[in-house]
Amino acid sequence: MSALLRAMLASKRSAALTVVFWIVLTGVLAGVAPDLKSVEDNSSANSAPAASDSSVAQRELERAFPGSDALPAVVVVKAEDGPAATAAVTRAAGAVRQGTGMPVSPVCGQDGTKPGTDCVPGGEGLTSADGKTRVVIVPVTGDATSDAFKDAVADLRTAVKDAAPAATVAVTGPAGIIVDTVKVFSSGDKVLLLGTVLLVLVILLVVYRSPLLALVPLLAVGVAMRVTESVGAVLADAGAVTISGQTASIMTVLLFGVGTDYALIITSRYREALVDAGDRFAAMREALRGTAESVLASASTIVLAMFALLACASPALRGFGPYLALGVAVMAVVAFTFIPAAVLLCGRAVFWPFSEAAMARRATGGAVWRRAADLVVAAPRRVLAGTLVLLAVLALGMTGYKESFDFVSGFRVGTDSAAGQTMIDRDLGPGEIAPSTLLVRGRNLAPAQVEAVRSAVAPQAARTAFDPRRDMAAGAARITVVLKDNPYSSAAMDAVGPLRSSAAAAARDAGIADARVLVAGPTAETADIKSALDRDMLVLVPLVLLIVGLVLGWLLRSVLAPVYLLATLLLSFLATLGLTVAITVWLGGDAGIGNRVTAYVFIFLVSLGVDYNIFIMSRYRQESERRAPVEALRAAITRTGGVVSSAGLILAGTFAVLMTQPIRELYQFGMAMAIGILLDTFVVRPLLVPAIVRLLGDRALWPRRPAPAAAETAAEPVRG
Repeated sequence: MSALLRAMLASKRSAALTVVFWIVLTGVLAGVAPDLKSVEDNSSANSAPAASDSSVAQRELERAFPGSDALPAVVVVKAEDGPAATAAVTRAAGAVRQGTGMPVSPVCGQDGTKPGTDCVPGGEGLTSADGKTRVVIVPVTGDATSDAFKDAVADLRTAVKDAAPAATVAVTGPAGIIVDTVKVFSSGDKVLLLGTVLLVLVILLVVYRSPLLALVPLLAVGVAMRVTESVGAVLADAGAVTISGQTASIMTVLLFGVGTDYALIITSRYREALVDAGDRFAAMREALRGTAESVLASASTIVLAMFALLACASPALRGFGPYLALGVAVMAVVAFTFIPAAVLLCGRAVFWPFSEAAMARRATGGAVWRRAADLVVAAPRRVLAGTLVLLAVLALGMTGYKESFDFVSGFRVGTDSAAGQTMIDRDLGPGEIAPSTLLVRGRNLAPAQVEAVRSAVAPQAARTAFDPRRDMAAGAARITVVLKDNPYSSAAMDAVGPLRSSAAAAARDAGIADARVLVAGPTAETADIKSALDRDMLVLVPLVLLIVGLVLGWLLRSVLAPVYLLATLLLSFLATLGLTVAITVWLGGDAGIGNRVTAYVFIFLVSLGVDYNIFIMSRYRQESERRAPVEALRAAITRTGGVVSSAGLILAGTFAVLMTQPIRELYQFGMAMAIGILLDTFVVRPLLVPAIVRLLGDRALWPRRPAPAAAETAAEPVRG
């Protein structure tokens, strides 16, 4: 690899060939790969594990009752009085049948029909006490993320609203919610990309004050992103990886952040090498030698952490890693080939309007970082105490930590499904938005036995429904159960287990032979998702820490250093999550932290936050080979201060762009990552870690010992 890099960067001609190679490769891959959006899978990413109880229940329900895979769209109609509501529902139901061809399950008798297979039994629960609010259930079939499904729900919304213009009408329920979720996700894509590009460009211009040097990283990120998207689309089309809209959004900010980080590290070392190197090509080779280990360790940490997600049970996490690992790996290769080649190809013009000499002098470190180094060297105990107190205070926000699994409450823009859910919650009861289904299996099932089961679980529910003419099949029966709480709340999820147990006991008492009871529906599925996520965190935390620790140990040739560096990462993570909870839940009024946000923040903050520890500690190890430990520490803080701080600002800024997204999960994730990266950049890396290193002295990299020049520092007293 070393020989290959030397060949690629030996002259302007070879540098030009390197740039042309990447441009041609990008074009070829883009030409043969399918469009990324055409292969995105936004449904399985939000599902429970295939082996979970709710997934098994849903599959058995569909086998026993064909058509049960349809997602219900819940049409809510509110009028001035009961008769007006009845008339509006009748017109809406008729419009659905005639205009969309969809089957309709109205409340028994509300449209003049007699109770039977064409209506929902127990219809009293679907009409408000004052009669002004009524509900129509419309099952929608097909892939919930397909254009046909989205068009069907859109046609449904148009039909029912046109049919009842005098009433307030909304379409919600699982079908309406998932369509709105996909729509809200897709609406922010262009804003995300444009915002990220502009932010990174502005920060790079401020850092470099050289237009060409600011554009090179953006071009590199563009190449890496296009290659990643093309390869990812091919793999997704072949079924090898799963890519969701959320994964694609995070990939955008990840590549911009990581790519510009690597560009800053390499070009900063290049400018530094220009001071002593004989020519630009020699300076670039020296820069790559100086940064190779740290960039490789950084990329390896992120890639391995992403692959660690394959150990997860929940599809949301398991399918998340491979595509992002691919992106970071491609970005690292592009950073070590395209960026150096592009910089060399531009020659002196890359620094315009400044000279090479001026840019080289700026790379040796600024006065701010020299003062930070002086502070850490002079008073390490006070610096350590102050930073620990700050992080501990921020971590206190964790006392208010709670999670939310309600997607509708996470929309940061108005949606039809959210409006409908509010109407149902207020007028009919929160459970009506997404009822659960009890599936009772056994030999010699009879309606009376199933009715006994329904009666037994009725006290645990807001209402129950069972009609033997539509809810009985060979060896199976289904009971509709509307829970008393919001179907996506913790209280509803906690009710699933007792509900299943009560139904199973009642089935045995009723004499059903070989009785089995399963619970299907959104609440049971959400409960299984929560269980899988809880289990995954118990696996992920030690696995990711082990991966990061091994990479740090390899890079620093130390056993002790990974221990205290991992401790700083954990403390930074707790402080980050605590401050995020305080801002979004305590002050912002969010229902809770999005259910996957904590896992995402841990994975990304640990794998990305360790980058800055890698950069400073790698430089400290290099400097300690020829300097005393104190001077090595000074040099590491001073020489990495400017570039790492600039990289941290860019990385924090790119993740902060996610806060423009209209989804709570992305908003909270973006905020948490911005907070965490800023803490790592301006507290952990320049103050906390150096203070620990200063206090440990020549034992900081144990069992590795510093160079003989350390003797003078080993005897120096530590103050502060």
